[in-house]
Amino acid sequence: MSTQLPVATAGEVRSQAGQLFREHRRPLSATLALHVLAAALGLAGPFLLGRMVDAVLEGTTAARLNLLALMLAGFILAQALITRAAIRRSLILGEKVFAQLRETFIRRVLGLPLSTVERAGTGDLVARTTGDIDALSRTVRFAVPEILVALVTTVLTLAAAVIAGPAIAAGAIVGVPLLYVGTRWYLKRARDAYLWERAAYATLNGAVTETVDGARTIDTLSLADVRVRRTELDLSDAYAAERRTLFLRSVWFPTAEMSYVLPVATTLAWGAWLVGQGHATVGQLTAVVLYMVQIVDPVDRLVSWLDELQVGTSSLARVFGIAKIPDDRTPTGQQPDGEDISASDIRYAYVDDLDVLHGVSLRLAHGERLAMVGPSGAGKSTLGRLLAGIHPPRTGRVVVGGVPLVDLELDQLRREVVLVTQEHHVFVGTLRDNLALAAPAAPDDELLRALDAVDALGWVDTLPHGLDTVVGSGGHPVGPAHAQQIALARIVLADPHTLVLDEATSLLDPRAARHLERSLSAVLKDRTVIAIAHRLHTAHDADRVAVVEAGRIAELGSHDELVKHGEAYAALWESWHGRPAQHDPGP
Repeated sequence: MSTQLPVATAGEVRSQAGQLFREHRRPLSATLALHVLAAALGLAGPFLLGRMVDAVLEGTTAARLNLLALMLAGFILAQALITRAAIRRSLILGEKVFAQLRETFIRRVLGLPLSTVERAGTGDLVARTTGDIDALSRTVRFAVPEILVALVTTVLTLAAAVIAGPAIAAGAIVGVPLLYVGTRWYLKRARDAYLWERAAYATLNGAVTETVDGARTIDTLSLADVRVRRTELDLSDAYAAERRTLFLRSVWFPTAEMSYVLPVATTLAWGAWLVGQGHATVGQLTAVVLYMVQIVDPVDRLVSWLDELQVGTSSLARVFGIAKIPDDRTPTGQQPDGEDISASDIRYAYVDDLDVLHGVSLRLAHGERLAMVGPSGAGKSTLGRLLAGIHPPRTGRVVVGGVPLVDLELDQLRREVVLVTQEHHVFVGTLRDNLALAAPAAPDDELLRALDAVDALGWVDTLPHGLDTVVGSGGHPVGPAHAQQIALARIVLADPHTLVLDEATSLLDPRAARHLERSLSAVLKDRTVIAIAHRLHTAHDADRVAVVEAGRIAELGSHDELVKHGEAYAALWESWHGRPAQHDPGP
């Protein structure tokens, strides 16, 4: 059962944002200073135009008007230059902050406990690394600088209007209550609505991805209608969430438009009356009305980007929420004394109070080969993950050399035990880069020996540039079987003393899989191997076989012992091998 990953609270988002501002305090202050200067220079225009109007009405010379016009042109030019510099610094600062956020997020994602990732599923995590990061990028690069600039410009313009004509500027107050009430109504509802929207799309993306990845299984089991209904339900939820945010904008935007258009008309009418009564000059009225017209743009940008900020803060809450996931291990610095692995009365549950493993105990001596067999859903893969240290047991202990696996640092754990699954990934880059992930300093001859060990040299020799061939998305195509061989070659290079193979050769045809397993047997000499497989020849070759049923080890012994025992394993062997167990001559 998948669950949503945690989301940071509003207080936690404010705290993290405050920390970012403090870290970049100096460049942010310098950028704001430039924007304040640009906004202040822009205030000279209405003031000078007002002076020109009064000068004309009072009677003046052409020289004075030319001087005022020249001053106006100088302020406009200076404002353009300062604005360009301010915008450039804003963009550079935004890129730096976003790069820091993105790198921090990636580090946190790569450090997530695998048990948490598996429990949450891929949809939510993929949505956070794509959609949320994209939304956050727009917010950090554009929304935050634009809001700060618009806010500063608005305050300075209002101050200039009051200075130019205090009585006339009183007309601007008419829009404040409407803007305050509308914005407060919107902000009270926007956070929850946008969080719902982001979560709904995450769920939808996850469902679509699962459907695409499992298309063959869905078709085989005639589950197309079930998946269509699931997608329709997720679409309905996303549609409802989108309608909610659209409704909020459809109420708030017209209210905001009225709040900053109304003061222009009010100021003009009120100012005209004051001029008629002799309480103000035409030049003052001109300046204040121009300020009211000029303030429309920053307030409009403030309103527009404030909506964008709600999207960004919702994404920020989801990105920061990753940091709230607790670690599932507590490294103590203890060093294993030996390479034996044992599990003592371990239990594990993906959902609270619903164990899938029930008091399993098992001891593996160094160099032993253990095969785990049993029906699907019996708990084999879960047990394998606990033995590899992927999941911590709910109760009980899994230890290597006397030290619990959850007490080891992850880097050390991977030098002790490695899990190899049927899931694999070929990264974009050269074949050498893909292999060097497991051993960065390995020379080419060692890489080639690892490929030879997993029977991959045949097709590697046909690559156009050998180890330098670019593979992965957009590179030389690598089929599932070859990708699995690359993954297995990485394990050979990593050189752990214990391997947990969970259907590691399932994507190869039976003959190739058998050949690969024989090659691996030679390479993995003196290593402990725990093999989870449906192909029972693996069990036949193992030192011992564990039959897992309903989260328990129902039988444990060698192949011959279990066949003679005549119970679950003997039935499995007879069913797979196609002849009575007691007459089995071996595969």
